[in-house]
Amino acid sequence: MSSSSYSNSPCAACKFLRRKCLPDCIFAPYFPPEEPQKFANVHKIFGASNVSKLLNEVLPHQREDAVNSLAYEAEARMKDPVYGCVGAISVLQRQVIKLQRELDATNADLIRYACNELPSTSTSHQYGSRRTGGQGGEGSSVDQNSGYYFPSHWNNDGHE
Repeated sequence: MSSSSYSNSPCAACKFLRRKCLPDCIFAPYFPPEEPQKFANVHKIFGASNVSKLLNEVLPHQREDAVNSLAYEAEARMKDPVYGCVGAISVLQRQVIKLQRELDATNADLIRYACNELPSTSTSHQYGSRRTGGQGGEGSSVDQNSGYYFPSHWNNDGHE
């Protein structure tokens, strides 16, 4: 939690809203003057009035976490207005699933080597070439484990 110097500089919220920053300003501890974009994003997505109401309803020791959550979601909504942070979470889940499959395949290869068996010579067992099949049409895929649909712009690896 940062503090705002009330006599020198208003908090980012009061500066953005062009009002005087009073000593009991609900925004001041969470929106310091050095982070104007943080409040601008939160205000654009949630509105200053709604954020003020929320902060007044939340217990004081939970306010910083609430503001951090609002700021994260607001920034995610600015980047992806439809999915917000859920889109980022879905991308990370896909990466975890892909990496788990690669790890499982590599562990299976290690077991084969340990048992003095030759690994499959198929090119599909080379690093980086394991892929899940898409079913959602061109430029999209359906994760076979979860059934979730993922638009192609969520895929950062360039293979699908």
